[in-house]
Parts: sequence; C-alpha cells; structure tokens
Amino acid sequence: MCKQPFFKEKRANCEYFQNTILLKEGPYMYIFLQSILRMTAWPMTPPVPYSAFHILLTLFGAGFAFSFARVFGKKIRSMASPEPYFRHILFSCGVLLALMELYKQAFLYVIEFHGHFDWWYFPFQLCSVPMYLGLFIPMVPARIRNVFYLFIQDFGLLGGIMALAEPSGLMHPYWTMTVHGFLWHFNLIFMGLICVFYNLKTETPKSYLHTIPLFLFCTAIATAVNVLSHPYGNADMFYISPYYPNGQIVFHQISLVIGTFAGNCLYLASVLLGGFIIHISCLEIGQHYFTKISKF
Repeated sequence: MCKQPFFKEKRANCEYFQNTILLKEGPYMYIFLQSILRMTAWPMTPPVPYSAFHILLTLFGAGFAFSFARVFGKKIRSMASPEPYFRHILFSCGVLLALMELYKQAFLYVIEFHGHFDWWYFPFQLCSVPMYLGLFIPMVPARIRNVFYLFIQDFGLLGGIMALAEPSGLMHPYWTMTVHGFLWHFNLIFMGLICVFYNLKTETPKSYLHTIPLFLFCTAIATAVNVLSHPYGNADMFYISPYYPNGQIVFHQISLVIGTFAGNCLYLASVLLGGFIIHISCLEIGQHYFTKISKF
C-alpha cells in the first residue's frame, strides 16, 4: 500500500496507481498467462488405447524409466550411506511432478475450461500421492520416510502400471496434456523402481503392512474432498465418490449390481491387494534380477 502523501498531487498519483494499475494487474496477468498457454495448446485427435501411439510411447517411456532407475539404483547400492542421496532423488521427482501439476491445472483452467475449475481434476488421485510424499520427504523423520518409500514403491508402481495398461484417462485433445499424462506415470514407475533398489536390504513381506495406515489416511482425505466439493462439482478422488457408481473399468459394472458403497469398498480392497502383489513381486524379482545386474 502507498503511504499517505503530504501533497494532493502525490495523493492523486498514489490513488491512480492503486485504482488503475493494481486493479488491472489481475486481468493483465490472466491474459498474459492465457497467451503463454495458448502457445502450447497444440490440438490433436485423442489417441485410441492400444494403438501404435499408446504401445510405442509406453514401451519407450517405461524403458527409459527402467534404464534411469537401473543407473541410479546401482549407484545407490554402491554407496555406504545412500539415504541422503536417495532422499534427494525422490524430492527432485516430487518437485518435477508439482511443476507438471501446476502447468496442467493452469492449462485446464485457462484453455480447456475457459476460466472454470473442474473438480474432477483436483490433484488427489492415487497417482497424485507420490508427488506429495516426494515433497514432504525432507521434512519428516526417518521412520515416516521409510513408510513413504514403501508406499511409493507399492502404490506408485501400481498406479503407473495400471494407468498405462488402461490409458483412456491419459488421452486428451491436446498434445501437451496427453504427453503430460504419460510422462507423469513414467515418473511414477521410475520412483517406484528406485525405491525397489533402496528397499532390497530391509524389505520383507510384512513391511507392506506399514503402508496400509497411510493408504487409509489418503482414502479419508479423498473422501473428504469428494463430499465437501460435491455442491460445486463432481470430484471423484480415488474413484470412490459416494454419489455415483465407481468409474473404473469392471468396477463400474460391479457397483451397478451391488451398490455404490459396496462397490467402492471392493475397489479399495482390490487396490490394497494390488499393492501387496506389487510388494511381493518387487521382493522376488528385485532380489533375483536387480542383485544380479548390480554385479556388472
């Protein structure tokens, strides 16, 4: 705020600055942001799932994620005290995902929905959680960090793999949004595989149980968002909205038969089972394969 001037002329200049410049700064900034985003609004026909675009991009991106995880994983396993380095990698991934999410939200708000926020795209799906965990990793004690690592490994890999296996939600009418969706889940696969390398020496089948309270906590947040935002839109965080049947393939049909609440409970149970399968698979495959390649 301008200080009270001693002369009327200065007062007039101050009021002019406040009324003319500051009040118009918001619209000007919006127009500027709109012009920048339009430069990246390259339209496309949404690709068909299991088309050449989907299959080739998935193979290419997942291959790169695996290769980078292998390189960083070998370095992690060769270090006497790898935790600070490992923590820095996951934090950097969290920052990258946060920047990507900011771009996505701005693009959706300005370009696709013309100044309207769609609660469907609120960033708290299961595949969004690794972003928050990565950002909070430097701030929490070691005991909590270890739970974060396991969660990113089990549920980050699960989310990344399932989204690429059923990619209808990744296909947009704009190139940047479509590529964004694929890059996001390639990043999840990279983060999950890095955690596999780091957790090999200490992980056991029972360690999966440590992730369940965090999963339930995130489920509670997702439910709160779904309920509190309902008057303003159709949020469906974790795909467990209590207001309509589950939107995921197969589970939608199940919810129509057994009801929304029961269908959501079954869906959450299947996610927990999927996380456990990923956990056991990481133990079995990781100990045999990653240990073998680390010798070369």
